[in-house]
Amino acid sequence: MKTRTGARNLITDVAGLRVGNAGDGALRSGVTVLTADAPFTAGVHVMGGAPGSRETDLLAPDRVVEQVDALVLSGGSAFGLDAASGVTDGLRAAGRGFAVGGMRVPIVPAAILFDLLNGGDQGWSDNPYKTLGRTALAAASDEFAIGSEGAGTGATTADLKGGLGSASTRLPDGSTVGALVAVNALGSAIVGDGPHFRAAPFEIGDEFGGLGPAPHHPDALRAPTKLAQHGNTTIGIVATDAALSQAQCTRLATAAQDGLARALMPSHTAMDGDLLFAAATGARPAPDLPAQVLLGHAAACTMARAIARAIHAAKPLPGDSLPAWQARFG
Repeated sequence: MKTRTGARNLITDVAGLRVGNAGDGALRSGVTVLTADAPFTAGVHVMGGAPGSRETDLLAPDRVVEQVDALVLSGGSAFGLDAASGVTDGLRAAGRGFAVGGMRVPIVPAAILFDLLNGGDQGWSDNPYKTLGRTALAAASDEFAIGSEGAGTGATTADLKGGLGSASTRLPDGSTVGALVAVNALGSAIVGDGPHFRAAPFEIGDEFGGLGPAPHHPDALRAPTKLAQHGNTTIGIVATDAALSQAQCTRLATAAQDGLARALMPSHTAMDGDLLFAAATGARPAPDLPAQVLLGHAAACTMARAIARAIHAAKPLPGDSLPAWQARFG
């Protein structure tokens, strides 16, 4: 059976999930929120040496709370962690959250990337990310834009603008895997100086240009990086409609990290905070072990595609520190 995407080729092809973006052009940063009408099971895996996160400890398989109300991806480095506070406020106002006595406490894990040196206006006195978080939550829908949007607004890679990407895969058994990623990597998503994406072997149709694999492969140890900027990180989410436990979600997030290694070189470095969440809505039956293996493989391939789609969709804007793929090759 030919591999195919979901109807939107977005993570929201996993039924019940919604994504909202909020960005600030002057700040050159933003927030992306994934939520659903009901809590969903989640896990997390960290591979980068410089992560920034909130409430990820509670996603360990031995913790009491197994489901979350939303997941947040934000720019702004440590300041961006406040985006989760805005999301928490919005969810509380909607009556969402983990029941504790007569109270409800929304569970909102978050991860951040460093985009403070991209030319944006950092002269603010009040942290803007809390408002951006609540705005992104309010915008959550099954349709959303990728590229220079949300948490990918000010993202960069070694040689091109980064961005927000998403993709989905329909599996032969009818289940769906989706990926959502903010690409702000130390490394590069393209091969050498050309337009070809490292994720090309996994492309479905022409979702990021249809150029196919690069005709040559330069010395891998000469891959460009932005080490001098000291500000990186690729953060994302993989999701499925299968019923998974928290431990199985953690394994899915771990498998999806392979997608970063397939699409970005180098990845998982000491200067990246690479972190992936996994989410499972449980709308379909729990998979057996062989099906779990296929889910993990699909998660990695879908994540690689989402990364390339982020770079391909990034928009050229005045004052960019790096060219967008479309401006350089489109």
